[in-house]
Amino acid sequence: MSWKDNIQPNLLAAVAKADQKIAPRLAEIDEQILENQDRVLKSFQAHNVAESDLYGSTGYGHNDEGRDKLEEIYADVLGGEGALVRPQFVSGTHAIGTALLGLVRPGDDILYITGEPYDTLQEVLGLAGNGIGSPKEYGIGVDYVDLLADGSVDFAGVKAKMTDKTKVVAIQRSCGYATRDSFTVDQIKVMVEEVRKINPDVWIFADNAYGEFSETKEPLDVGVDLMAGSLFKNAGGGFAKTGGYIVGKKDLIERVSYRLTVPGIGGEEGATYGQLMDMYQGFFISPQTTGNAIKGAIFEAALLEEMGLDVSPKWDAPRTDLIQKVNFGNEKDMVHFAQAIQMASPVDSFVQPIPEQMAGYEDQVIMAGGTFVAGSTVEFSGDGPIRPPYTIYMQGGLTYAHVKLGIIQAAQYTFYDQK
Repeated sequence: MSWKDNIQPNLLAAVAKADQKIAPRLAEIDEQILENQDRVLKSFQAHNVAESDLYGSTGYGHNDEGRDKLEEIYADVLGGEGALVRPQFVSGTHAIGTALLGLVRPGDDILYITGEPYDTLQEVLGLAGNGIGSPKEYGIGVDYVDLLADGSVDFAGVKAKMTDKTKVVAIQRSCGYATRDSFTVDQIKVMVEEVRKINPDVWIFADNAYGEFSETKEPLDVGVDLMAGSLFKNAGGGFAKTGGYIVGKKDLIERVSYRLTVPGIGGEEGATYGQLMDMYQGFFISPQTTGNAIKGAIFEAALLEEMGLDVSPKWDAPRTDLIQKVNFGNEKDMVHFAQAIQMASPVDSFVQPIPEQMAGYEDQVIMAGGTFVAGSTVEFSGDGPIRPPYTIYMQGGLTYAHVKLGIIQAAQYTFYDQK
């Protein structure tokens, strides 16, 4: 029995056409994987990673050489001077919030220049929700500059909103649930240069979620001061079971470490028992896992465009994260497609996702992904808010073959079996 047996002939023809079209682009991603893997391997070797580094610490986490060495590797590979890589971060949102709120003090302002932050961060920043514990309770201002109609940064608007109180300028690399494209590292470089013209002393922060190893350079390489992300997205490689990271300038890492724990302790404590091996192995394999996911996204774009859907980015567009947007134009097809993604998963394939209201989100959301690590978006998954234009945000895939099979099966279910 072949995987092709239950697939419509015209869908198989579209798959063959997509395969042929994207072959040169996939070869480029393979070369990118080699470049990124080389950087990671050399860093592991330069830091003399030993088997004893993999086992972690208990209690306070004093003298945890494995944890300290992993943080040095993160800083080295991602372009920083120091890092916090901890299982105590419950998510990327937690790491991002810790970084931002660790930088500012009462009377300071945070300014997002890439439009409104995505849903879950809005409550963190006090832009939505009840405001308890948010920056506004501490007299810290948070604002954002809308993007221009073409999705680019409005630098005139940035200049108008930056004041002497602006301590942090924040950049969201990924699109979140917005319709815009994600920003490439070269585009972030331009943002850094323009902000520095306005105020050379402001700290520039990047939300790097979904971005690690999507290119051969990172935001810190082009002048960003501090960035943060999740370990159950790219950087964990599908192995890390929880956690997040912050990496950047050494003095800023110290500053935000006191937000992670308390003043006087900072990054000196934090047990890692049972976590370090997965965190090391995940970071080592991350270039390959990320590359597989990007190759899957390219296939998704090519095949679903062949079927008449509106996709972004296009299959041949530059890639700077894992996300592939697919606009269905109606709720019915969107929900069916999400349910088919779940059916194509290795875990909980028998579960049927339905739209529901979730903490931190403005609209009902449907989330599909039978993942080994709960909520992992470096694994094959898709989600989106139930609102026009009814977009599923696809991401992840531990293997390219799984993404390919999953998308073909989802297309079969949505556009043939349900019609």
